[in-house]
Amino acid sequence: MTLLEIGRIGRAHGVRGAVMVTLSTDRTERLAPGSRLQCRGEWLTVASATPHTRRWLVTFDEVRDRTASERLTGATLHAEPVDDPDALWVHELIGAQVVEVGGADRGTCAAVVANPAADLLELSTGALVPVVFVRSVADGVVTIEPPEGLFELFEPATGG
Repeated sequence: MTLLEIGRIGRAHGVRGAVMVTLSTDRTERLAPGSRLQCRGEWLTVASATPHTRRWLVTFDEVRDRTASERLTGATLHAEPVDDPDALWVHELIGAQVVEVGGADRGTCAAVVANPAADLLELSTGALVPVVFVRSVADGVVTIEPPEGLFELFEPATGG
């Protein structure tokens, strides 16, 4: 089972085991009561979570006091992937072969770059492809339908 990093525990808050959590995902349902998160190899169950100045104030069923919560400071939280067939997941994109709908091979996805308009696939060739042109991801292959001329931007200039 592949676990994904979803956040990091910050400082303890109060005396009843609450901690500050900074999410590294936009899926706030990860902190819904009853959610199970892995922390340092052990599973924790979210008892409550409240937004708190760009972070979350979270209590776990298994963490009852400040001493226990202080031991978690700096720990990374992991969770199982969310089953959302319409979502694109970075862990499925990086390393995948990128091909156009017509079959043209465009290399592999080396990184996903955050961009305000749309995230970008950075290909091994140096080309950048907005994720809005991704049509499917299956079996390690990302199929794209880019506009005509997109890859010409990344080809070396020729001439004299």
